[in-house]
Formats: sequence, C-alpha cells, structure tokens
Amino acid sequence: MSSIQTTKQLGHALRAARKQLGLTQPQLALAAGVGVRFIVDLEAGKTTLRLENVLRVIDALGGKLELLGLPSSIPENDAKGKSNDA
Repeated sequence: MSSIQTTKQLGHALRAARKQLGLTQPQLALAAGVGVRFIVDLEAGKTTLRLENVLRVIDALGGKLELLGLPSSIPENDAKGKSNDA
C-alpha cells in the first residue's frame, strides 16, 4: 500500500498501476469513462481534477481509496453508495 500525500504522488502511482496492467492511456480512459486528457492530467499531478473521475480511474485500475486516521463510521446511506448531498 502506498502513502500518498500529493497529487504528483497519486499521478505516479496511478501511472505505474496502468503500466503494470499493460494499459495505454486511451484504454484506461475508455475503461473509466473519462477522456484521455483527464488521464494525462491525472498522471501529471494536476491539482484541479474532479474527484468523481479520479475515483472512476482508481476503480478501473482495480484499486480502492482508503482513508486512514479518520473516524471509521460511515452513515448508512453513504455506505450503500447513496448520497446525502443537498
């Protein structure tokens, strides 16, 4: 497991995972439902990307996001993938 604290570190980790899986940037973009430019920007460590799309890419690579050091209780609706956004 990698400890990631910057967008550059995240980009490097996701690029390494993509390459390890033998995927091109266009293939990953298609699998994640995002544009190729998004993958390029993500791997470069761009700081202003949509979190929803970052999570799609992580999922397409077979990964998951875990937060350490934060309270672990998740509201029931959020745990089932539902949103409580107003």
